[in-house]
Amino acid sequence: MFRIGAHVSISGGVTNAVDEEVDLGGNAGQIFVGSPRTWSVSGFEADEAADFQAASDDADVGPWIVHGTYLINFATPKDDLAEKSVDCVQAELDATAQLGIPYYVFHPGAHTGAGRETGVANVAERISELDIPDETTLLLENTAGKGTTVGRDLDNLAAMAEGADQGYDDVGICLDSCHLWAAGHDFSTLADVDDLVDEIEATVGLENLHYLHLNDSKHPFGSEKDEHAHIGEGEMGDDPFAALINHDDLRDLPMVLETPVEGDRGYAWNIEKLRSLRD
Repeated sequence: MFRIGAHVSISGGVTNAVDEEVDLGGNAGQIFVGSPRTWSVSGFEADEAADFQAASDDADVGPWIVHGTYLINFATPKDDLAEKSVDCVQAELDATAQLGIPYYVFHPGAHTGAGRETGVANVAERISELDIPDETTLLLENTAGKGTTVGRDLDNLAAMAEGADQGYDDVGICLDSCHLWAAGHDFSTLADVDDLVDEIEATVGLENLHYLHLNDSKHPFGSEKDEHAHIGEGEMGDDPFAALINHDDLRDLPMVLETPVEGDRGYAWNIEKLRSLRD
């Protein structure tokens, strides 16, 4: 089954996210468990979590994924920011497990001048400080590569996961199509996706890739700029998405959109566009 959905809000109660996803035509989904530009993390009562799980099961929506706040920076050389980041990720992981959601994803951050190797090592060290719940897998998201961000290349992500005490038992990868494109990873054709899959297998391992974020890019290939566009309406066009979502080694992964919401082109439009590209 094609598991495709979008990032939706938990405003008014986390169970509302299920209804919103269904209204959009999605059958997978992503949420925040706090304000994405603050350190605050929401707590959930047991009955609220149970209602969310029951609603998801009834509507056949899943697997869900929680996205971490944008303030997190595990690559930082600053001890105070690192401590805040670890505490926030731990709280978000606990909320993820409370809701029965199997995946939590975050951006590894920027080394801000300390050097890429140091930044990657810092990410692994901070992951090692986490108590990752048994029912949850922490996912590292690839980045577009702008500035001093780490995680542009798959070998960086592999070094982060393999350098953490938990290793691939509790840590995996989520790949974002816009970030791949902006970072110079081509997947315009099925042959290109074959090459990408080979690179995934040689670095993080295909079995450790758990989720895809699907977004077009407002900027050219290799630009290192992270700005999302509607599917097929940005610099990528339709062909890379058709190649990615139909590839035998990737087509069964759950996928969510983080595309713009503009006029009559919102998540529902983008979900339908992707369904039209699916073989």
